[in-house]
Amino acid sequence: MSKLGILSEMLPQNADGALIFSATNRRYFTDFVSSLGYLLVTREKSYLFVDSRYSEAAQKKAKDCTVVAYKVLSDDMADIISQNGLKNIMLESSAITLSECEHIEKIFAKANAAALKSNELDRIINTMRVIKTSDEIEKMHRAQVITENALRETLKLIKEGVTEREIALELEFRMRRSGAEGVSFDLIVLAGEHTSMPHGVPEFSRVKRGDLILFDIGATYDGYHSDMTRTYAFGNIGSEQKRVYATVKQAQQNALDMIKEGVSCGEVDDAARIYISHAGYGEYFGHSTGHGVGLDIHEVPSVSPKSDFILRNGMVVTVEPGVYLPDRFGVRIEDMVVVTSSGYMNFASMSKELTVI
Repeated sequence: MSKLGILSEMLPQNADGALIFSATNRRYFTDFVSSLGYLLVTREKSYLFVDSRYSEAAQKKAKDCTVVAYKVLSDDMADIISQNGLKNIMLESSAITLSECEHIEKIFAKANAAALKSNELDRIINTMRVIKTSDEIEKMHRAQVITENALRETLKLIKEGVTEREIALELEFRMRRSGAEGVSFDLIVLAGEHTSMPHGVPEFSRVKRGDLILFDIGATYDGYHSDMTRTYAFGNIGSEQKRVYATVKQAQQNALDMIKEGVSCGEVDDAARIYISHAGYGEYFGHSTGHGVGLDIHEVPSVSPKSDFILRNGMVVTVEPGVYLPDRFGVRIEDMVVVTSSGYMNFASMSKELTVI
């Protein structure tokens, strides 16, 4: 059954339709990409409303739906609603502004329909998206391969005096040249004391011997993201840098060892966080241990303290503990994995041993 067919069956009894606004969810259900559009789902059919910029492409590429090339959205959508006898239509609440909601309600009113304003549709969609299909997993694997190949090539180019920004640009170029649709986020390449900022921005500062270099990087392939972090030594580093690296590496492995179907995200987070705390660095690990990944770089679930979200077979999450000593240095190691009934499958193949480049 198609994703739209599954969604139509999951509509609650008090709704006979759903309207999806976000570009990501429209892509998820139809495989069609556009900056603007509306996906109306009924129990029998689905309709993708696009304007003249996208009508020809949508007719050729959109899956499992009827494409409506609208001229006046309010008229054409109201007509479809009336033809299908829809009375109560759920809205994708997280993707609509107040003004847009008012506009949609006026369209519904023309067809004597009402908007159901709650987060129920978002919950249903998240329930679907959190379990990845084999096709989605293959696309994420391809994105990971592109990411790793680009990193391997770029590591060979690093020499004393190169800037963080130059390294980041080289990485992005190699990803795109190898088939990436784009980067998963603004690539994070940090060296020296900048590594103490978990989401620092690459600057014109230059790499020098004795630095740690942190790469938090990812590519997109056919819409799907990869996400990984590796921290390398550039030349000889100090004993505390080595100790922190060893701490983070073991904490990450402890969290990975917890992952399997039926385990809570909070338990996975605890496995990393408790180890880091016992090593004396608890106050320097402030973010969650991981997050879901898919068409968005951050998706449900959050692998965070006290989260009771239960992992299930087919979920994709990151495991990325870190320790960050302000104005000194930081270390993070991150893998993206697929949850299985007995454990996990790791997308990443690059070594996590402390490597000197």
